[in-house]
Amino acid sequence: MNNCHTQSKHHVLLLSFFYAITIAAFYLAATSTSTENENLALARTFVCILLLPVLSKYIIQLIALPFYSVKEKFPQTNKQLKSTSTLSVSVIIPAYNEEVGIIKTLKSVLNTHYEYLEIVIVNDGSTDNTHDLVNEFIENEKSDYNAEIKYLKLNNGGKAKALNKALKLASNDIVMTIDGDCLMDKNAITNTVKRFNCETIGAVAGNVIVGNKSKTIEVIQQLEYLCGFFLRRADSVFNSVFIIGGAAAAYRRNVLIEVGDFCTDIVTEDIEMSTRILAAGYKTRYAADAVTFTEGPSNWRCLFDQRLRWKFGRFQTFIKFQNIFFSKNKQHNKYLTWLLLPIAVYAEFILLIEVLVLAVFFTYTFVCNDYLPLVVLITVMATIIMIQICFDSKRHFHKNLFVIAPVAWLMFLTVDIVEFQALYRSLKRLYKKENLQWQKWVRIGL
Repeated sequence: MNNCHTQSKHHVLLLSFFYAITIAAFYLAATSTSTENENLALARTFVCILLLPVLSKYIIQLIALPFYSVKEKFPQTNKQLKSTSTLSVSVIIPAYNEEVGIIKTLKSVLNTHYEYLEIVIVNDGSTDNTHDLVNEFIENEKSDYNAEIKYLKLNNGGKAKALNKALKLASNDIVMTIDGDCLMDKNAITNTVKRFNCETIGAVAGNVIVGNKSKTIEVIQQLEYLCGFFLRRADSVFNSVFIIGGAAAAYRRNVLIEVGDFCTDIVTEDIEMSTRILAAGYKTRYAADAVTFTEGPSNWRCLFDQRLRWKFGRFQTFIKFQNIFFSKNKQHNKYLTWLLLPIAVYAEFILLIEVLVLAVFFTYTFVCNDYLPLVVLITVMATIIMIQICFDSKRHFHKNLFVIAPVAWLMFLTVDIVEFQALYRSLKRLYKKENLQWQKWVRIGL
């Protein structure tokens, strides 16, 4: 109890500090008289040019966002359009030392009450109580649910190998994956499956929400996920969602058979798979109303290691699929190959020099007393976040972020620090030709 009170106190103090800085920026913008400095103005112009490609991508995505709802209400009408009402689903739950949450995860999938459902639990050599808990549930509670449950216990070989073994047991039309620390919303399967209304759709990404939000580090991740997944609506408009995380991923089974097993050499096997499906000419979509709650890391060391794996795995994927960058092949989506992927790599370069970029921006701001650009940035960012909260299918869950929105610009600076360390460590590993293993952290449970 005392620990919770201390965390809450620290969160309030940090939020108050961020608000003080933000209010000061608005006060200075209203009371200061700006001056000219040619050298700094030139430096600021150079920074703006550097940021232009990334800003252009965001502008295109913001313009495309309204079309997501239109596309959802009025799906394409062509000969390939299929009914999804009878599609059967296999949900794979890979688990390694997930005793804290595995039964909650399993029950959340069963409580979707999807009519044509089988569940494949694959235990990747857990050394805790995961095996006993799953066995006990199957023996005592399986009969309470109208779904087939298959259980596979393996020696530890990594998540990708475990998924590939589970695929051999999965027999239904759509294969979904969910991590052993996640909770699936009751409508998640139904809302995911209805996106497979066309044979050319190979995979669908669900909406992942960070479910633990008692600590500052958790709230930062909640905000980050909200913003990141919201922009996938735009990628979905162009049928090019290239990051489909394993916490809430769905694939057409015959597409998985066509493109092959999950890659065991890349630590983000989920991103590699979604990129491979796109490279094969299939479309990918995003289901904003197919919600899965995940447990975000609750300490900085674990968050740093998680983002290292994500960053390193993305670089591995980019290197493997470098041939689709700026591809002229007709089966490759131009939005993906000419915008998303190149800008994703370019954004890493910007992150690498972000300290210099921020130094130029704030030096210009303080020396020239020109706080208007900063205030405009804060206002635009806060407005966009509030719009995102209002349009999210779980807006009530995100209501705490209304208080965070005005100081989100400072929250995202914290995210950039986390991402920068991941970038540095990834580049170092790539240079030294070192690999990376899965990292685990202590689960608290949702």
